[in-house]
Amino acid sequence: MAAMGMVRACAPPAAVGAASAAPSTRDAAQTKRSSSRTARVLVLGGTGRVGGSTAAALSKLRPDLSILVGGRNREKGESFAAKLGEHTEFVQVDTRNATMLEKALQGVDLVVHTAGPFQRAEECTVLQAAISTKTAYIDVCDDTDYSWRAKGFHEQAKAAGVPAITTAGIYPGVSNVMAAELVHAARSENNEPERLRFFYYTAGTGGAGPTILTTSFLLLGEDVIAYNKGEEIKLKPYSGALNIDFGKGVRKKNVYLLNLPEVKSAFKILGVPTVSARFGTAPFFWNWGMQAFANILPVELLRDKSKVQKLVESIDPLVRAVDGIAGERVSMRIDLECSNGRNTVGLFTHKKLSVSVGYATAAFALSVLDGNTQPGVWFPEEPEGIPIEAREPLLECASQGTSNFVMNKPSWMVETDPKEVGLGIYV
Repeated sequence: MAAMGMVRACAPPAAVGAASAAPSTRDAAQTKRSSSRTARVLVLGGTGRVGGSTAAALSKLRPDLSILVGGRNREKGESFAAKLGEHTEFVQVDTRNATMLEKALQGVDLVVHTAGPFQRAEECTVLQAAISTKTAYIDVCDDTDYSWRAKGFHEQAKAAGVPAITTAGIYPGVSNVMAAELVHAARSENNEPERLRFFYYTAGTGGAGPTILTTSFLLLGEDVIAYNKGEEIKLKPYSGALNIDFGKGVRKKNVYLLNLPEVKSAFKILGVPTVSARFGTAPFFWNWGMQAFANILPVELLRDKSKVQKLVESIDPLVRAVDGIAGERVSMRIDLECSNGRNTVGLFTHKKLSVSVGYATAAFALSVLDGNTQPGVWFPEEPEGIPIEAREPLLECASQGTSNFVMNKPSWMVETDPKEVGLGIYV
């Protein structure tokens, strides 16, 4: 894929169940509606930062869609739905209530589950309800255990004819697809991938609210799973600092090891023997704070969702104040190294995480509505979830508004301070 900056708007996908859809995605879940009516999309957690951003992006990309904003706060939900326009309405629903969920899913073509945090969740209630009602499904899960628990419903979803994608947000999600593209491009040139590394940077909390902060603290209570030459290894959270160049607009930032789901899925699905993921934030003292929490706070506290949420509530005013200064720029860099020395990079930078996560999630939603996803539960890098031919359109849609979006380039072409080894040769 060529380097891209600002990209064209997403082309409207065919209606679910239309003739262009693959035969295997035309029955069961896809025949819930006829092509004579507008597709209905329910965004759970729609009154939150991620869900609201997703609903807003969908309304802009596909004004013809009927969007249902699902949440528990009726006043907040109805106010937000009114701002999005006449094709949007609020639906009161509690994701913990299976009966309420299944009722809300009646007549819905796709449910987008953004009601996190997903850490420490014991059940995949929304996915199970989607399978039961034969409703297509995506989530923005950012937890390894939850994502593989969701994967465990693959055969049930396949039998019901339900297409489902887990970890379909910005990271993981778009980052998985970028990694899959890098690996595919390398192998198409007979180069064998050896090491895949995910690097993420977000200023402050990225404007995404307390849920992101809660997720970060919960991750500090988990050993980091990484892979080295085919062997699974466990590392300490927020350790292994590296100074990574995220290119123009961000430059070099420190990033630290975290237990992120794309590591395991990329290792198992893409077959790269060495895989890891690191994350960093700003201002720099937030990274010091994260390291301190990881080293000082009892693991039992960091693994207790209710206690972590109370902790987040207590420091939220300070975090909001700092966020106002730090901004919410987000950048993702995916590095692939091959056995013959071939190294390529994918880079994605946006000024506002709260906006870009909406377009990223919406891109997956539109791809599913277009009939690209086969029945079953898939990770984004699996071709049955996002086929190879559908990856570039998805990335173009997800990268709208980016200040820097590059794929399949050597690192020196995207870095602000590349290293010259001599005679005009950079590495």
